[in-house]
Amino acid sequence: MKVTFLGTGTSTGIPTIGVERESCLSSDKRDNRLRSSILIEYKSKSILIDCGPDFRQQMLRINKTKIDAIFFTHEHADHTAGLDDIRPISFHHGKIPIYAHQRVVDNLKNRFDYLFDKKGDYPGSPHVYPNIINEGEIFKYEDISVLPITYMHHKLQVFGFRIENFAYVTDLKEIEELEIDKLRGLDTLILNALRHKEHYSHINLTQAIEIVEKLKPKKAYLTHIAPDMGLHSETEKLLPKSVFLSYDGLELLI
Repeated sequence: MKVTFLGTGTSTGIPTIGVERESCLSSDKRDNRLRSSILIEYKSKSILIDCGPDFRQQMLRINKTKIDAIFFTHEHADHTAGLDDIRPISFHHGKIPIYAHQRVVDNLKNRFDYLFDKKGDYPGSPHVYPNIINEGEIFKYEDISVLPITYMHHKLQVFGFRIENFAYVTDLKEIEELEIDKLRGLDTLILNALRHKEHYSHINLTQAIEIVEKLKPKKAYLTHIAPDMGLHSETEKLLPKSVFLSYDGLELLI
């Protein structure tokens, strides 16, 4: 399995408009962060987790031209606003299956109705077709089994995803023990860590490290990072062994 970090930034990205923190002014490429998303290449399939507003730029940057499926964590714009840009891919390769909570599918249909099957057929449609993820139920994409992890992002339910011994969890604030237990025995965990200070809807760096120490994956990578986290080079020095700060373009072989 190959995992590529397409983006590792929070909802505003880094640099952030009108913000002049060190990370926004840094010349270190690792401090330049597009909105959070990953590409999983596994069993000859390319699976996108989240499709944010930087999707087009992300795909051009890594020179990829095909997505076989999209898994959505939740409906916030920094995770969904790039869905229109899948059209060139579907033109060449056909409709793309998306997997999401029913609430998220309903939201996407309202915002991108022209991408879905519908009566009257908007010219050029459809480009996607929905598959519903239910809490607590393993789902399959082709021959790939996926365990959804459910947790809260302030008052909003969000899905993380576990495939074999790899898991991606972002926009986490609170999670029940039953769901935490689904993340044990991992080789690699990707987890959000917004900044150093407490935040109402995201865990901070200290809380993320506490979760990693509890779960004890072989390796953990932190993502969904805000300008307040500071410089990549300085934050790295604060991390325990086997915990790493991710950056755009980082590739993992799992």
